Amino acid sequence: MTDDERAIRDLVDTWMAASKAGDTATVLSLMSDDVVFLVPGHEPFGKEAFAAASAGQSEFRIDGNSEIRELQVLGDWAWLRSYLDITMIPPVGQPVRRAGWTLTILRRQPDGRWLGVHSHMSLARGVPQDSHGKRTVKAR
Repeated sequence: MTDDERAIRDLVDTWMAASKAGDTATVLSLMSDDVVFLVPGHEPFGKEAFAAASAGQSEFRIDGNSEIRELQVLGDWAWLRSYLDITMIPPVGQPVRRAGWTLTILRRQPDGRWLGVHSHMSLARGVPQDSHGKRTVKAR
């Protein structure tokens, strides 16, 4: 594993740990100011909308994991494909589980840090517990 691959894996680990801890400031520090998120059912949105949505969910606890399945570094750019499995736990009511694939594009900054610049998430609600990464896609 290269130093860049390790740095990117550390970024993902830090993002997940900060999400679980409710540390939105750390999560925001891991994305570029011009980041774009593509999430089913929503218009593309950026860092400001992500921060606002996070503030609106501050009472929720987050649990879950992200498993990187593929990671490629190409100069100052990198992309990763991962399986994300998260549960949003409200103070009252039933937890909501979402799981699915993500594709994230990262860019190395002038100071050497990697930041997320584009993220596509295909997360489904209520995914059965045993389906983690086991769905098959048939070629057409």
